[in-house]
Amino acid sequence: MARDRGPRELTEQERGEVLRTYMPQGRLTSVPVRRPDRLVLLDRIARAFEPGVRYTEPELNTVLCRFSADLVVLRRSLMDEGFLEHDRTHYWRCGGTVDL
Repeated sequence: MARDRGPRELTEQERGEVLRTYMPQGRLTSVPVRRPDRLVLLDRIARAFEPGVRYTEPELNTVLCRFSADLVVLRRSLMDEGFLEHDRTHYWRCGGTVDL
């Protein structure tokens, strides 16, 4: 039985193919069913948020609008997969890759 691999386990070529397939113009065309592919996309979107910065919901939505019109699904997916956390008034990035 094949096991789902996370975004770091995919090769750079595989990651690039996922991004070209589902974000050809920098915006999501659809959300993949395969979790490894979905994690690649969510990681790419999470990188639009600065680590350590707290965002209000309107600020978060402004960034998410660059990637999709379905803000609720995108926000929930980022939180469910551990890329974002929130309290009553703010969201912040808590996962994903960073450029060094």
